[in-house]
Amino acid sequence: MKKKLKWIFVLAVVVFIGMQFANPSLKNPPVIPGHDLMTTNPPPPEVAALLHRACYDCHSNETVWPWYSNIAPISWLLVHDVDEGRGKMNFSTGSHLDARDMIRQIQNGSMPKSIYLPLHPDANLSDTEKADLIAGITATFRGG
Repeated sequence: MKKKLKWIFVLAVVVFIGMQFANPSLKNPPVIPGHDLMTTNPPPPEVAALLHRACYDCHSNETVWPWYSNIAPISWLLVHDVDEGRGKMNFSTGSHLDARDMIRQIQNGSMPKSIYLPLHPDANLSDTEKADLIAGITATFRGG
């Protein structure tokens, strides 16, 4: 029994090490001035700060990749989530910026995602910050 457990452990270690060679690229696409929200339709500075804190890691080409994003299989999940987030809305390209949808997501608590918040506590906005963000989005997009 001990010998079997030892081989299972060795196999698990080998598989884990092998997974590290299948890590996806963590490079951000370029931010092209004139296409990003901050140059085309800049929100007030306090709203921009809230967007950066709570939204930009998944919804822009300015993702800050934490140290653990280099470890498979965590890296696969993070890259998938960021790719999905950028596909739904990207502040760096101006794609799919829908004020009503942003406001709805903030109000119903689905954004930022709860899985993101434990390791990114500054993205956990207070009710006042959420209200400020919603007001800023509404003003930035001329009435939401």
